[in-house]
Amino acid sequence: MKTITKFQILLLVLSIATTAPAFATNGTHEKTPITNTAEEKAKVDVMVKRIKEIRDMDKSDLSRVERKALRKEVRDIKATLKASNNGVYLSVGAILIIILLLILIL
Repeated sequence: MKTITKFQILLLVLSIATTAPAFATNGTHEKTPITNTAEEKAKVDVMVKRIKEIRDMDKSDLSRVERKALRKEVRDIKATLKASNNGVYLSVGAILIIILLLILIL
């Protein structure tokens, strides 16, 4: 009986995970290639270097206003980097489904 229940749960999870992407596109959408120019890469390198400089500096002698300005600068730089990054993001639901599948398989 346990194996039947495991297979039913696995079938349910797989059917939910595969039907949504199947209906999401109509087949006429063309993918546009992502191009990163040398200028964009240079800007990213400058921002990463600035974050490393801020991280490595001695902040004990800075005033409260200066520390707050540095925190704001780091937040802005990280937001800019996150917006320019075209990475793969997993939702919480996708992570839960992956974990459940791993538990069921193992």
